[in-house]
This record gives sequence, C-alpha cells and structure tokens, in this order.
Amino acid sequence: MNKQNLTVITEFILMGITDRPELQAPFFGLFLIIYTVSVVGNLGMIILSNMDSRLQTPMYFFLRHLAFIDLGYSTAVGPKMLVNFVTNQNTIPYNWCAIQLSFFILFIISELFILSAMAYDRYVAICNPLLYTIAMSQRVCWVLVIIPYVYSAFLSVIVTEKIFTSSFCGHNVIRHFYCDSLPLLTLLCSSSRDIELIILIFSAFNLASSLLIVLVSYILILMAIVRMNSAEGRHKTFSTCGSHLTVVLVLYTTLFFMYLQPQSNHSFDTDKIASVFYTLIIPMLNPMIYSLRNKEVKCALHRIWKKWHKLLI
Repeated sequence: MNKQNLTVITEFILMGITDRPELQAPFFGLFLIIYTVSVVGNLGMIILSNMDSRLQTPMYFFLRHLAFIDLGYSTAVGPKMLVNFVTNQNTIPYNWCAIQLSFFILFIISELFILSAMAYDRYVAICNPLLYTIAMSQRVCWVLVIIPYVYSAFLSVIVTEKIFTSSFCGHNVIRHFYCDSLPLLTLLCSSSRDIELIILIFSAFNLASSLLIVLVSYILILMAIVRMNSAEGRHKTFSTCGSHLTVVLVLYTTLFFMYLQPQSNHSFDTDKIASVFYTLIIPMLNPMIYSLRNKEVKCALHRIWKKWHKLLI
C-alpha cells in the first residue's frame, strides 16, 4: 500500500483570516458584531413574516427562505471563525470539516436560485400584475424553493463525498478561515482533476443559469418601467429593483472571482477577503436591504410592537 494512503488525518488546522496577533481582538469584535446583526436581522425577518398576516405574500415567502439560507451559511462559517480568533490552535475535526463544507455548499447554491426566484417574482408582479396570483400561487412558490434545496443538497453530497473519500497527503493546514473546496483540493495526494472539473462545470452552470434568469427578469422589468407614465411609479419600482440588483451584483462578482478563475491564478489571501463578503457581509446586508427599508415591514414591526405592548400592560 502507498505510504501516503496510510496517513490518517483526524483534524485540520484553519489558518484563519490573519496570523497577526495584534489584529485578532479587533477582528473578533468586528465580526462578532457583523454576525450578531446578521442573526438578529434574518431571524427577525423569519419570525416577523410568519407572525404578520399581511406579509403572507410570495415576495415575503421568498424573503423568508432567503433569510433562512443567509442564516444557514453564515452560521456554518461564523461561529467557528469567531472561536478561532480567541484560541491558540485553530483546529477543526475531520468530520466537522466535511459537515461545514457540505452545509456551506448547500446554502450558497440555494441562495443563487432563490435570488433568481425572487427576480422572477418581481417580473410577474410588475409586468403581469393581473396574472400574479395565478402565476405565483402557493404551490408554484413551494416548487421554486424545493427544487433549489434538493438540487443543492445533491451537489453538496457529490462534492463533499468526492473530496473526503480521496487521499490526503498528511498536510492538514487549510489556507482559509473555513473548510472550502478549493483549499481542500490542494491537500489531496490523489489526482484532483475530476473533482476540479465537477466543481468548475457545476459552478459555471449555477452562476450562469441563475444570473441569466435574474438578468432576463430585470431587463423585462426595466422595459416595463420605461413604459410607465407615472414618474413616481417608475422611481418606486426602480428603487426596489436597484436594491436587489446591488446585492446580486456583489454576490455574483465575488463568486465568479472565487470559482471561475484558473487554479494557478488563485491567491488564497485574496480569496479570504472575497469570502468575507459572501459569508458574513451579504447575510448581514440582505435583511436591511430587502426588509428594513420596506414600508410594509416597518408597519408590521409597529403592529407587532403595539400588540406585545398591550399584552405587557
């Protein structure tokens, strides 16, 4: 038997965001605030949209799932990263590394297609308002979220199984702050060409197909906005689309940067910075952009507050 195959790795060492001791405490404080805001915002969106009867619409149905996904992949990464800031040895058990990778893949792919579903929802609402209740029925909405979840779970299992059934060379230092597929591939002894090809093909398909749906939806929305006679209506519609497109642009840019460049050109230090945006910053921003700036959400918060205030009195 090959000597390399006798090496059994029981844990990995995560290098983290920085190895400079003087930055550990400031980064811990900063990312603790970011993660806390993300958890409060996304949990608040889930609870509020479930409690308020006026938020039982397709748009808030998708926002609820987006909040769940954001909470999922930020929690898959955030707590372990925070622990690593205050511990001397940043280790993660072998099995936990596989679990972290699988959940991260599950949630990040789901987010792409939920954003696509949200773009389609806005297209139907703006361009075909008379058919909205039929085209976006509860059954259709559930189909538009269940398919991404099942598809993402399938890819998650495939990629995780391919990586963690391959042979590691004994070098267990991951040049990242969480278990991601690309840093793990550099630790494999066996050929990683098949795995790299799978990741490249599916990454390209996921990014291109979901982005195509978003672009086509918003091009049609933009055409509808141009045809509107009311300047106020154009401004209101464009403002809502602009907020969504801002988050979509940040997410897709970082993902294209991370996964669709040749492996020889990868700088893991640069990838860490990009990863911070889509693992921590975007989950914090989404509830603010999609919810807190929304008058319906503010009214719902006011109603819930008045209801609880009366109960307490």
